[in-house]
Amino acid sequence: MNTGLATALLAGACLFAGVAQAQTAWKPTERVNYIIGVAPGGTVDLYARGIKDSLEALKLVNGQTILVENKVGAGGALAMQVLKTNAGKAQYLGTFHTGAIAGAVTGLIKADPRDFTPVAMMVEETSLVAVRADSPLMTGTDLVNALKADPTKLRIAVAPALGQNTHMALAKPLKVAGVAIDKLTIAPFRSSGESVIALIGGHVDVVSATAPVILPQVKAGKLRILASAAPEPGTGPLAGVKTWREQGVPADYVSYNGVMLPPGVNAEQVRFWEDALRKVSQDKQWLALVEKSGNKPIFRGYVDSHRYLMSEWKAASELAVSLGLGASR
Repeated sequence: MNTGLATALLAGACLFAGVAQAQTAWKPTERVNYIIGVAPGGTVDLYARGIKDSLEALKLVNGQTILVENKVGAGGALAMQVLKTNAGKAQYLGTFHTGAIAGAVTGLIKADPRDFTPVAMMVEETSLVAVRADSPLMTGTDLVNALKADPTKLRIAVAPALGQNTHMALAKPLKVAGVAIDKLTIAPFRSSGESVIALIGGHVDVVSATAPVILPQVKAGKLRILASAAPEPGTGPLAGVKTWREQGVPADYVSYNGVMLPPGVNAEQVRFWEDALRKVSQDKQWLALVEKSGNKPIFRGYVDSHRYLMSEWKAASELAVSLGLGASR
């Protein structure tokens, strides 16, 4: 298992050194299985299905079909177990996501993303905190003040589990603002789609989620955004939404969404998917999907993704301790 940045970079160098020795270029010769570790309705599911659609539309999978399966449970660990069971089989795709790193660090996901092969990061996600349109809370400052007075007062929805990215994205600025984040009342849901529905229904008071599941409800007049965890003011659908920094809290939290492969894949398999996903990242259909959602389309290949995995592991470990969740190895 890789245990540090130097190890990760060495692994990347060794992996790609094998490309020159490969005799033939790998291509999928049977059905591609895309395993999603959350329920439908959230951004993880939205983007995985968008990637699948572009892969097929651009004819990038050697004539094979792509079957998407939502393998829900254990905070995403069941989906990762499917990939692990199919080690070396590059016709299996999974979601590479900041939330899985955070969940594994805290021990809430009984799987380790460092065992897998992150092949590309495709989306830079903006995390938002929102309330119902009739809530007395009008700004991020109002939320901070309420939680400083009583950290247990408000029920806060996150998904798909405690200690994952939507939890961290709210906990980090609240900690910087002086809130006792280890005493917050956090309610985990299977997906951000479900957590937003719970907020609208009055079952929780606040939700932390990424932009695509919150913005449609804001447009419908049901929710109001209090703050964005982005490092800079947004554009497009997020124009006018104030960041935590603009509200006097010097903190931000950026998460990423992409694709990973099972353990044990070889250099040619990684290169095939990296090339295919680079083309997806330039597809107009994919770009429109991500931009409409309020997030930022990007492309970072295997080496950058692996570097991010290891650095985020360290950062998430430090934040997890502050949450009282402990930190994994």
